[in-house]
Amino acid sequence: MSKKPNKNRLHRHARLSCAPMMDWTDRHCRYLHRLLSRETLLYTEMVTAPALVRGGAVHLLDHDAAEHPVALQLGGSEPGELARAARLGAEAGYDEINLNCGCPSDRVQSGTFGAVLMKDAPLVAECVAAMRDAVPVEVTVKCRIGVDDQDPETVLPDFLSRIADAGCTRVIIHARKAWLQGLSPKENRDIPPLDHDLVHRIKARFPGLHVSINGGIGTLDEARRHLEAGLDGVMIGRAAYHQPSDILCAADPMIFGTGTASDPARAVRSMLPYIERHLAGGGKLHQVTRHMLGLFAGRPGARAWRRSLSEQAHLPGAGPGLVEAALDRVAPLAAAARAV
Repeated sequence: MSKKPNKNRLHRHARLSCAPMMDWTDRHCRYLHRLLSRETLLYTEMVTAPALVRGGAVHLLDHDAAEHPVALQLGGSEPGELARAARLGAEAGYDEINLNCGCPSDRVQSGTFGAVLMKDAPLVAECVAAMRDAVPVEVTVKCRIGVDDQDPETVLPDFLSRIADAGCTRVIIHARKAWLQGLSPKENRDIPPLDHDLVHRIKARFPGLHVSINGGIGTLDEARRHLEAGLDGVMIGRAAYHQPSDILCAADPMIFGTGTASDPARAVRSMLPYIERHLAGGGKLHQVTRHMLGLFAGRPGARAWRRSLSEQAHLPGAGPGLVEAALDRVAPLAAAARAV
């Protein structure tokens, strides 16, 4: 398993990262993803600063040491509160603290954070500076190219200049606008047009800033093309979650030039002790296996694997044996397909 990286190595891990996704990239998901790739940088779901600082919900910071390199994404807009939340994250062992300036949901708008912060670059810079002063780990920002009627060609360079001056050296840019009125969060992931070219122009304009691109990237070949064209990193979201083997199994050799491709069946077997520990602690099987449904997507036996876990993992008494039985049905099919 991966050891905790130092700050100098984190930029290399950020060549490929898995996007923070609410209700998806929890600690069980991240543990699985780390089994598939030793190098890829992983992100938590967004955790709100008020929940940590005012609500005392420090259990939201729980993670396994095996997840490193792993970053904590925070949501908030009050500099002092974000600084305290960042300190809690650093003390919990996270390698990076990321500020969410990209989520378009109504819930985050009402809390004055997420994509709505694109409208207040000076406040974001103040938040970044406060967080940087509070923690020894890197503070980064994930943003959109703009919101609503903003002109990205004007707004984004100003936004980046301000946060860079505040001490942010790495940014992840989701290459779409966010429409805060009229589109749902789901629609905001698909309807606003992508502008990958703008992100590349931004990198040329800010050569000293580590720039990762996010949005609409679904294969490692696409990721590699962005890297070869000059970007520093690529963040992949839904494709990495729904088809994790397609993205993460070959990530280490293809993107990082290390090791060999991993095997999803081997990852499943490595998950079994983790599942046993989770159940022993009072957890439920489906809390883990819901993240494993897409492991064999597009491969022989994928439908049977998914059906077995989705229909039975929530039943009373379900445990590692169910996962093993499902894998036993998939593995022979995969072996037969390779032999043809």
